[in-house]
Amino acid sequence: MTKTVDFIFDFASPNAYFAHKALAGVLERTGAQANYIPCLLGGIFKATGNQAPMLAFANVKGKNAYMMLEVGRFIKKHKLTKFRMNSAFPVNSLMLIRAAIACEQDGRLMEFIEASLRLMWEDDKKMDDPAVFVEELTNAGFDGAKLLERTQDPKVKAILSANTQAAVDRGVFGVPTFFVGDEMFFGKERLGQLEEEILRQ
Repeated sequence: MTKTVDFIFDFASPNAYFAHKALAGVLERTGAQANYIPCLLGGIFKATGNQAPMLAFANVKGKNAYMMLEVGRFIKKHKLTKFRMNSAFPVNSLMLIRAAIACEQDGRLMEFIEASLRLMWEDDKKMDDPAVFVEELTNAGFDGAKLLERTQDPKVKAILSANTQAAVDRGVFGVPTFFVGDEMFFGKERLGQLEEEILRQ
């Protein structure tokens, strides 16, 4: 029986990009499959009282500098040489993650995730700008204008809200978070533990 990894996902975090790229190797080595669950990171933060690490640790001497050192090591280890920190960071991911829900309805979720992560974290596009959103997603093979329209669809909004609340109810407080059954793993640094858990099952 194929094992499934639930990936609580949003585009807002560069760590989601890193985890997505490195997860491919885990899936290949273990034969598992991933179930990407689009959730709104801002909604998770609001529900749990969490905040972005750069803010949470702003007053901790050396903490953010160490995080950047660790990011550099991760990039080097996984050869993620196309990564570029988005110059508009933090980017509001609401339009993108709603569009992901719409694309999931169309059977194009993974195609959309690949395109949007590239636009956000390689091509340095400001994807919370509606004009940029429409142009870049159209260039990527989607109907950008239609997707923008669908971000206002009450059904899309309801699914995203339900996904986000369900994640919080499972104990999620940030992104990227993974589940194998009831076992939760937070952060790209836990991918090794995630792989061990898959192989144990």
